[in-house]
Amino acid sequence: MAGVCVSVGGGITFLGLIAPHIARRLVGARQAKLLPLTAILGSLLLLFADTLGRVIMAPMELPVGKIVSILGAPYFIYLRVKNI
Repeated sequence: MAGVCVSVGGGITFLGLIAPHIARRLVGARQAKLLPLTAILGSLLLLFADTLGRVIMAPMELPVGKIVSILGAPYFIYLRVKNI
């Protein structure tokens, strides 16, 4: 279901799946700290991906959704391997 949502919404929606997992690893399950950290982390990841997409191929730009997917896919593979 998450894969269908990402394929329909685009690569930036993948950020909504990555940021909470990373934030939970940093602060645990405390909801009072988890929600603000998730919002900050999501915005910083998007800003980093956009900057990286503009700098890698200087005259051209890479789409930010592809950069987010390239950064987030290894983390989800790590989560999957860790839970097996």
